Amino acid sequence: MPLLIEPNASAKSASLLWLIPVGAAHDPRGREGLSTVLCEMLLRGAGERDSRQHADALDALGVLRSCSAGLTYVRLSATALGTNLLNALPLLVDIVRRPRLEAQAFEPARELALQTVAALRDDPAGYASLLLSERHVEQPFNRRVVGTEEGLSALTDSDVRSAWFTKATPASSILAIAGDCDPDAIERALVPLLKGWEGSTPEPRIEANPERGSYHHEADESNQVHILTAADAPKEADAESNLHRLAASVLSAGSASRLFSEVREKRGLCYSVSASYAGDKHSGRLTSYVGTTPQRAQQSLDVLLSELERIFSPAGLVTREEFDRAVVGMKSALIFSGESTSARAGALATDQHRLGKPRTLDEFARAIDAITLDDLNAYLARVHAKGKQPRTIVTLGPSPLAVMA
Repeated sequence: MPLLIEPNASAKSASLLWLIPVGAAHDPRGREGLSTVLCEMLLRGAGERDSRQHADALDALGVLRSCSAGLTYVRLSATALGTNLLNALPLLVDIVRRPRLEAQAFEPARELALQTVAALRDDPAGYASLLLSERHVEQPFNRRVVGTEEGLSALTDSDVRSAWFTKATPASSILAIAGDCDPDAIERALVPLLKGWEGSTPEPRIEANPERGSYHHEADESNQVHILTAADAPKEADAESNLHRLAASVLSAGSASRLFSEVREKRGLCYSVSASYAGDKHSGRLTSYVGTTPQRAQQSLDVLLSELERIFSPAGLVTREEFDRAVVGMKSALIFSGESTSARAGALATDQHRLGKPRTLDEFARAIDAITLDDLNAYLARVHAKGKQPRTIVTLGPSPLAVMA
């Protein structure tokens, strides 16, 4: 198991993120939502301690903790004063190696998950984002992490226990710690705690998504329309990922960005507009969002698509001012993230998953500094030369919109 430790002498806290390969993409078909139920049950007792005893022991050390499901991993996170980290490690290791997962905890955990599924439509923008992922991302990484009503209803407590004890393996897990910590002391403490833990978990088989590049409208009788798009982009490990990330910043970093200026300020078409790049281990994508009214929805979509195409065309060359602003924005976000031990632990673990190795803040900053304006425009020209890329579009509102082929 990769153990990534980044000491920070100026920090008083230490944060831990443990990625265990039991995420939603690993849920058995017909049992979608298993990982979400599992996360709720994991924090209800471990080792010799029942739920109350285990929680009290962590509280006594001032440990803030959570467990959440992602697509690939279940994420166990914890933050405490650095002086308490070594004492907290046995309690945290028990969650992973010796969770109780008792039968009486199953039904309350499943009921919470079912309530979450039932409430998805209460957040229209978030629900539309789920629809977009379902139609654009490769299977099974297009699943809803919260699961489905059918999957949760078919789930049993034995399904949950079986999934954890067969898939929570060290070779496929990642443990990252950042902040006020002693790497040597942590390693010495973990060796006996992890002794005898063995195995690996195969990655889910990736399959093409037949809905990618299509348009889908979901009827919603309200006075709002939510418009989302997704197009393929480089995966995180590709050398061009930072170039695509910079292009997204030109489109959507602040009130001087292209989308804010063209869709909102000049035309007053929407109340929210944005774009972002997301790179993962196997793929990447550029997503965009517009929140508007039914009367302005069609024009909002038209202008959005026009700007998304223009940045990759000769007419949309990035200017020096836009470039400098995007670089400053990216480096500012990088510096801010470095001040949070939990953010650093997350970045270390995520880099290990996506790249096979962690990056320091200086490495990432140097990679950004190495990009020139000419590099960015040359990259955008190469993307343009490949021809129009398939774009998945989802709208949520009273009526469908016209989408040009």
